Amino acid sequence: MLNKIKIAIKTYGYKGCIINSFLYINTLLFYKNARLIRLPIEIRGKKFIDFGKKLTTGKNCRIEVTVFDIDYSKKQKIIEFGNNIVINNSVHIGARYSVKIGNNVLIASNVFISDHNHGNYSDPAGHSSPLTAPNKRPLSGSAVNIEDDVWIGEFTAILPGVNIGKGCIIGSMSVVTKSIPPYSIAVGTPARVIKKYNFETQKWEKVI
Repeated sequence: MLNKIKIAIKTYGYKGCIINSFLYINTLLFYKNARLIRLPIEIRGKKFIDFGKKLTTGKNCRIEVTVFDIDYSKKQKIIEFGNNIVINNSVHIGARYSVKIGNNVLIASNVFISDHNHGNYSDPAGHSSPLTAPNKRPLSGSAVNIEDDVWIGEFTAILPGVNIGKGCIIGSMSVVTKSIPPYSIAVGTPARVIKKYNFETQKWEKVI
């Protein structure tokens, strides 16, 4: 225990350790299954969020469920975290339909994940008019699913309808508009797969 304290002081300094101690107590009181929730944090629709176990967050995160037309009588979870997830500073997760994040996922700072848009721009049944104010357009979208062991780089956006397969790496500043198959590295805007893991050679190999 003494050795762990020494390591913590070297890592965070005395002031940092005091702050983390306060945050740890706050986490135990309000997020009993989490590992550490750093403040400030903004959470909306907490009733509809499953925080999983051992969640760690950075500062200034925003995790929100759009709740104005949700049936409160149903015990549904719109955002579902798995176990041992780490999200860093200023991550914004917005959900109306479903956002699921699997176990052991690492999310860097300034990542945006959303399952919905203001308006509809692709449905053959009808598109939203640009003459309507954006915040007056009806919400549209579809579920987002991030599977186990995914690593998402800084300043990345994950958009509605995307599934990111197990073991993927999403490079920094990517915009993911389509699903990514398991064990892939994807980068760019829009994100595309540039490497896949070969289990026979145990190497990440370029996709031609």
